Amino acid sequence: MPLEREETEMKIERQSKILQLINQYDIETQEDLAKKLTDAGFNVTQATISRDIRELRLTKAPASNGVHKYVVLENKEQQLSDKYIRILKDGFLSMERAQNIIVLKTVSGMAMAVAAALDAIQIYEVVGCIAGDDTIFCAVRTDDETIQVMEKIKRIVHSKGTI
Repeated sequence: MPLEREETEMKIERQSKILQLINQYDIETQEDLAKKLTDAGFNVTQATISRDIRELRLTKAPASNGVHKYVVLENKEQQLSDKYIRILKDGFLSMERAQNIIVLKTVSGMAMAVAAALDAIQIYEVVGCIAGDDTIFCAVRTDDETIQVMEKIKRIVHSKGTI
């Protein structure tokens, strides 16, 4: 088995064990987590633990006994979605259709952030976006879907809260 594949499989196994451990025990520190992993047969460093915590999006929350323990960050997708919608609303100025391309104008310097937000929102009909300083070219799958995407963007930009 190639080394890279072995490392990936070990990482998946280790991160699965981390999720199991934080659900089973009130783990307060990286040191506690490292000890539990070592006891379970994993050879880990502090840097590995730190990276795993970041990749798994773990955070600390109050436990029933008053201490703070590691937990999986809940509702992360909604928080990200809200963040991207805010970026889109803050940067958006106007848009025009050019067949299956939507040309969006943004506040100067915001095009890359708005394009990244559009990509993250994952509008199915959008194939991808290319951004400059204040202009985005947004490629849509078909001419017909371009109008639908423009309507979706308008709804997001003009909505009071989230979509």
